[in-house]
Amino acid sequence: MNSQFKKGIIEMCVMSLISEKDMYGFEVIETLAKEIDVNENTVYPILRRLTVQGFFSTYLSSTGIAAPRKYYKITATGSEKVKEYQEEWSTFLKAVFNILGGNKR
Repeated sequence: MNSQFKKGIIEMCVMSLISEKDMYGFEVIETLAKEIDVNENTVYPILRRLTVQGFFSTYLSSTGIAAPRKYYKITATGSEKVKEYQEEWSTFLKAVFNILGGNKR
């Protein structure tokens, strides 16, 4: 699979996961890795970029044992972007399905 295409899909998945609940970086990686082949070298740059772009805010939370964890929280701008991605993704999937034989012309 084209790496740029995969990164775009992973970005959508990261935003969707964090829109459902606040998560720390490794939790995002573990959750994604159950379904998609990802690692920290892919996910952490996405988290940093999306935070800089204003789609996430961050906060620290104590674990009680080790250093505090940095959690990512979706912003209002991020929530709007997730909705936009979901609409675009749905349209894209329908078109691909039609082209690949879902609905013969």
